[in-house]
Amino acid sequence: MLKQTRILAITAAALAMTIGAASAATPAAADAPPPGGPGAEMSMGGHGGHHRMEQRMQQQLNQLHGQLKLNADQEKLWQTALDTMKQNRAAMRESRRQMHQQFEQMQQQPILDLNAMHAAHQKIEQQNEQLREQTSVAWLNFYNSLNDQQKTTVSTALKKHFAKMHERGKKMHERWGKQHGAADAPAGASATLKP
Repeated sequence: MLKQTRILAITAAALAMTIGAASAATPAAADAPPPGGPGAEMSMGGHGGHHRMEQRMQQQLNQLHGQLKLNADQEKLWQTALDTMKQNRAAMRESRRQMHQQFEQMQQQPILDLNAMHAAHQKIEQQNEQLREQTSVAWLNFYNSLNDQQKTTVSTALKKHFAKMHERGKKMHERWGKQHGAADAPAGASATLKP
């Protein structure tokens, strides 16, 4: 649950800075290394789940782009932000892949070097944080070039997206509660039957 909350929080922040749907998954968030280490990315539906999320967000970006009616200077900033986001997303994927390989090699040792594993994870986190910041700055530069009407369009799209995210988060929380509540219920029921 904590992982899902963190992912949603990162996604919300990234989307706010990336004009309502930019990276997933944002891609700033979707591409962040999983907080639980190798294998933790499965919590969001694995790579297929990320791909579908990216497709949805790309559609939202395309729709928003069409609504904004950008001038030539704004279009350049849009393209710069989009290119920065895509390049940084690819770089984060590659660093995540390298981290997984490194962790697999470290796990072959008879005694795990948890300090080395932690240091490797922290290094990649710091690199990815810099990439996420670059992406955010590029989108903020674009956003700051918009007039009030365009910012209102972006704000409306963001608010809709945040509402959908909130609803998805609520549903995930309910499912998690049902799954874990149902698993705990028989144990709790048998405990209350004992004298």
